[in-house]
Formats: sequence, structure tokens, C-alpha cells
Amino acid sequence: MIQIVKVKDYATLSKKAAMYIAAEIVQREKPVLGLATGSTPVGTYQVLRELYQEGKLDFTAVRSVNLDEYRGLAPEDSHSYRYFMNQELFHHVNIAKENTHVPDGSLSDAQEACESYERLIQSLGGIHLQILGLGHDGHIGFNEPSDSFPAKTHCVQLTEETISANQRFFNSKDEVPREAYTMGIGTIMQAEKILLLVSGRDKAAILKKVLEGPVSPEVPASILQFHKNVILIADEDALSKCSSV
Repeated sequence: MIQIVKVKDYATLSKKAAMYIAAEIVQREKPVLGLATGSTPVGTYQVLRELYQEGKLDFTAVRSVNLDEYRGLAPEDSHSYRYFMNQELFHHVNIAKENTHVPDGSLSDAQEACESYERLIQSLGGIHLQILGLGHDGHIGFNEPSDSFPAKTHCVQLTEETISANQRFFNSKDEVPREAYTMGIGTIMQAEKILLLVSGRDKAAILKKVLEGPVSPEVPASILQFHKNVILIADEDALSKCSSV
């Protein structure tokens, strides 16, 4: 079931999403948050930082697991998702570094990297609240359009569309890694609650497919129709092509 929360713009989306996350932190004794990178959650992380700085939020008990990481990038690489999370959130709040987890892109053994990350998630008792963005091709995490839904954390070949979309974070397209470690669709679907954040008119067409089209691995995020507790926070532009809203 997907509950739709329609907001006016990106700033409102960021504040609304931060409130959902803050509630999870306050209400849980040891919350496990599944975190996402990319442009969409940046505003949300900014609001969370402000809540902490104002003394309204305590991250001491929070444990986090990130969706994905580029294969071949060390954690200290400025293009890695570990670096991104440090800059956007972790270094600005009182979360213990040992409680923050991102797949290790520097591990060359893909099978071990993926299996160990899956074991880690299970050892934490699973994810209470998973944050997701939405790719232009419908991917969540780095689960690209495919002929099946991958169950567990795995190594994926990135599509040309995703590589082009992520080029803006690098000096050139050639620098964008071609592979990534990502939670599988099955791992994501095991989260107790999912918060899907979508902003912008450029996401309108794919969001319509996610919400109103058939469930298909060709549109990976469409599987969220089958999850028991998904909250979609989307702005007016992102929802502009959806007939059901």
C-alpha cells in the first residue's frame, strides 16, 4: 500500500520527510534507518542537521545502513557515498561512526562484500525505516530495470542512463564507476516502513508508472505497490502526470 503525501515544493518535501524520520528516532529505542544518497534527500538531511543543532533531535541511539556504494571507490574518496553521507549528515550530528554503515566499495571480492553487508543488516534486526529516492528509469538503490527482482545485496552493472545521470557528480562521464554494491529489492522490501521521496517534473513520467502501471522488474520501484507500509512524499511537479492524485 502506498500512502501519498502531496506537497507544494521541494523545500516542503524536505521538511515533511525530516519530520517522519525524526519521529522514528524519537519513538524507537534503537532505530535502524536505511539511508539514501543522490540529490533528493539532501534537503532532508539539512533539516535533520538543523533539528540536531537546535537540540530537538538526538542521534545517539541511531544505527544506519546505506542502500549502496560504488564498487572500486574507497570510503575516503570524495565521490564515494560514504563521503557523501559524512558531509551531508554524519559529521554534523552526534551519531557514532561505528553505528553508520555503508557498503565497502574498496572490497574487490564482490560476493564477500555483498554477503557481509546482508549479514550486517540482519544482525541489526532489519531496517525500521528505509528512505528511497527514485531514478529516472525507476531504479531504487542501484537496482536497475531487469527481467527479475534481485533479492539480496548484490553487485550490479550500472546502465548508461544511470551513469549519465550521475555524471554531474564527477569531472567527466569516464570517471563514473560502472559497478556498484546495492541492497536487493528483497532486502528493501523487508523494511518495516518505507519513505519514498520524489521531486521534480522530470520524475513525473516514471512516478506515474510506479504508482499506476503494472508491477514489473522493468520498473523496479513498482514493487513498492506490494509493500504494506510505503509513504510517498512527492511535490506537485512529480505528481503532475498521475491521474489518481
